[in-house]
Amino acid sequence: MQLEFPYTVYQALVIYLLLAIGWKGEELAHLEAQALGPVLGFMLTGFITNFFIGIIAYFLLSILTKMRRIDKATVAGYYGSDSAGTFAICAGVLTLSTIPFDTYMPVMLAVMEIPGCLVALYLVSRLRQSGMDALGNMPDEPGYAPRATRRIAPTSHGHVDPDIEEVKKLSLETMEHPDEETSVAPPKRNAGIFSKKLLHEVFLNSELYLLFGGITIGFISGLQGVKVTKDDDKLFIDLFQGILCLFLLEMGMTASCKLKDLKTAGAGYIAYGLLAPNLFAPIGIVIAHIYSMLTGTHFAPGTYVLFAVLCGAASYIAVPAVQRLAIPEASPTLPLAASLGLTFSWNMTIGIPIYIEIASAIQHLWPIR
Repeated sequence: MQLEFPYTVYQALVIYLLLAIGWKGEELAHLEAQALGPVLGFMLTGFITNFFIGIIAYFLLSILTKMRRIDKATVAGYYGSDSAGTFAICAGVLTLSTIPFDTYMPVMLAVMEIPGCLVALYLVSRLRQSGMDALGNMPDEPGYAPRATRRIAPTSHGHVDPDIEEVKKLSLETMEHPDEETSVAPPKRNAGIFSKKLLHEVFLNSELYLLFGGITIGFISGLQGVKVTKDDDKLFIDLFQGILCLFLLEMGMTASCKLKDLKTAGAGYIAYGLLAPNLFAPIGIVIAHIYSMLTGTHFAPGTYVLFAVLCGAASYIAVPAVQRLAIPEASPTLPLAASLGLTFSWNMTIGIPIYIEIASAIQHLWPIR
């Protein structure tokens, strides 16, 4: 028997997690006026950093793997975002190790979640405009069927169900009988980069609304003196870990249904999943220190580590939700196999201690005057 969360339960999990992350915006209300500018500049730096990490990830995947371009774009989106679970565990490690970090870093988590969504949606939109078929195949990729139709409608989760192999079989029938009528017209190729559909898909996504909405509500609450996310808060602190575990369970069930897709990824994909955190996290530490040196902003030691985690982790909350709703052609297994099975595991067991040592060494070698 195949287990699956009811869609309403899945929606509730996503809404709660994104709002809980975004609600940390109340910390912005407690910053002094003179510190607000450098903090906002640091957040903009984090946003830009993760955007370019997503682009770099796409080119690395193109070099190391032979996956379909739509899957490369989706995986790149995961790595252009960040991981709430990794962030929460890293913050716990820093607290237990008495390594302080700046209180606005949870807001950075929400800000740096966004670039990956934008990278994935933009790259996939360009692929669709370049002739991608209904199954996610490009003209130069095996199985391309320009007149194929997804005869099995997507589920409410946004991905095709049942197995995509059945849909591929139907597409092959379309290729063998090209003269038969089909209800799906060939994709248009003359849509502009800034088409109305593309802008709507990128900037008006419901998940982004939840994140920015939560930040706005939290900020206003902070201005009014309402402390929602205090240490003993039952809803947004204590409940978060349990809800996150349920979401991870749902993600694991989704990935387990498509484990055979890993055969198409190859050793290069496994190498990428382990290379990415060791490349992007140190880059994040260096960028944070350069920003500190240029602006004279002093970061707490743990801030470097958390920023490294935000750069070196991969999303499994916001971007998977965007994928299910907006990119049903992509494999649900490949991104989660790398982000959860490889990158998350590396960060939790080995990565965080390494990032602490790297951050400490950089601060010692190039101290801020």
